[in-house]
Amino acid sequence: MPHKVSLSRLKLTDFRNYAAAALSLDGRHVVLTGDNGAGKTNLMEAVSFLSPGRGLRRAAYGDVTRVGSDGGFTIFAELDGMEGEVEIGTGVDTTDENASRRLRINGTPAKTADELTDHLRLLWLTPSMDGLFTGGSSERRRFLDRLVLSLDPAHGRRAGDFERAMRSRNKLLDERRFDPSWLSGIEQQMASLGIAMALARQEMLGLLTRLIDETRETSPFPSAALELSGFMDGQFGRPAVDLEDEYAAALAENRYRDAAAGRTLEGPHRADLLVRHRDKQMEAARCSTGEQKALLVGLILAHARLVANLTEHAPVLLLDEIAAHLDEGRRAALFDLIDALGGQAFMTGTDRSMFSALGDRAQFFTVADGKVLE
Repeated sequence: MPHKVSLSRLKLTDFRNYAAAALSLDGRHVVLTGDNGAGKTNLMEAVSFLSPGRGLRRAAYGDVTRVGSDGGFTIFAELDGMEGEVEIGTGVDTTDENASRRLRINGTPAKTADELTDHLRLLWLTPSMDGLFTGGSSERRRFLDRLVLSLDPAHGRRAGDFERAMRSRNKLLDERRFDPSWLSGIEQQMASLGIAMALARQEMLGLLTRLIDETRETSPFPSAALELSGFMDGQFGRPAVDLEDEYAAALAENRYRDAAAGRTLEGPHRADLLVRHRDKQMEAARCSTGEQKALLVGLILAHARLVANLTEHAPVLLLDEIAAHLDEGRRAALFDLIDALGGQAFMTGTDRSMFSALGDRAQFFTVADGKVLE
């Protein structure tokens, strides 16, 4: 069984609609119920800041800070993590024009937010993700990269370095500075990072597909068939060095084309995640809204199991409005699957009765007007 990572305390100051809030947790799942707009998702967003990035809403820090506060927000958490008990504090002082997120782990400033992945892995599912299969490819890439990041913490740094190198190349091309001594160096860097990104995505999808195959007969949710397209399709069985050389050569060949377009037209930033309903052999985008929701839930749960298997630590799940649009039987099956993962899950809903199948496996909190009551 994977080790259970769980929060024991969460404290917020000037975060969204909370002037101050504190939750004492006992390691069980956490169910937050209340009216729409009460602040349930805000609490889960605060937990999501215990991972690299800008949280599950990807909000600007100024938007996260409570209206009327003197400046900035703080989040503090105690948890039994992947390296034992740990205290994590993070926040932003928005009165500073160059405000950046600050992070302390056990009272010591962290060098980068990537250090958070040494202590816990977070996965989330929110109603805004319901349009994942029908929306633009950028959202699917972002979703895909978060899945990769939960297994390979270095993936985020590679993606960031690739973006910076690509912006440098685009700037040179826009200024019509076609000096090969400059461009070749940048393109070699892009090739090395870009192929590493693509291979990490391919490896994660291969592992996830095998796990979905193994649990297909017993899962109450439809199985997803996963595929990447849009960048060096079908070529990833070859040595990485050959792929890097080929991509660098393509970048060099297409400098004038990219200059005319004003952007780099080929690379991992153009890839797309293709998802099909395996039993129906139908693209997810053509499935009904209910089928798309079920596919997404099944995909998140399968990935959570993969993270637990590979890291030997169950991830913390943030599941916003997870019980909505599911019948009673499927809700009960969902809660059993969540519990079987061996980790802690935070779940929200407007009606507490929808979570009755959890029984004493969860702590229940009522959220209203910026206050949280157990």
